[in-house]
Amino acid sequence: MSDTVALLRTVADYQFGAGVGVVLFPADEERSLTRTGSGRPRQVHAPDGRIATYGTDGRLRLGLAGGRRLHADWSDREQAYCVTVGAESRPYVREGRNAFSKFVHRADTGIRPRDEVVVEHDGQLLAVGRAELAGDGMLDFETGVAVSVREGAHSS
Repeated sequence: MSDTVALLRTVADYQFGAGVGVVLFPADEERSLTRTGSGRPRQVHAPDGRIATYGTDGRLRLGLAGGRRLHADWSDREQAYCVTVGAESRPYVREGRNAFSKFVHRADTGIRPRDEVVVEHDGQLLAVGRAELAGDGMLDFETGVAVSVREGAHSS
């Protein structure tokens, strides 16, 4: 599985920035990996949950465990791929509902539509999902979905 982990780390570094591969897939961790019928890696699970799914487009789709790891690593790096929402939308996003532009208070300007992002409020991870707008657009628009939430942190 070491070649597969190296591949996943490389994809994570490319997608989220240098050093994120080791954050998402540390060397000393027990993890399980499912594969497609052709042998391509599919889902990566660790004891704390699903880290990511490796899509057919060669990109990672964050699971809540992966979002937690990315979010926890921000003490050492810039808050890339992060969308901060206001308190009024906090309970809804935690339940797995989409984050709307109207409630976005801050967004990484490097976010592009279809990027994987984490949604937070006041330093607390709320959800992981896919950006529907660019980071600047999330702040500019008053209506519409900013992030299609895949998984909310309702149980944490």
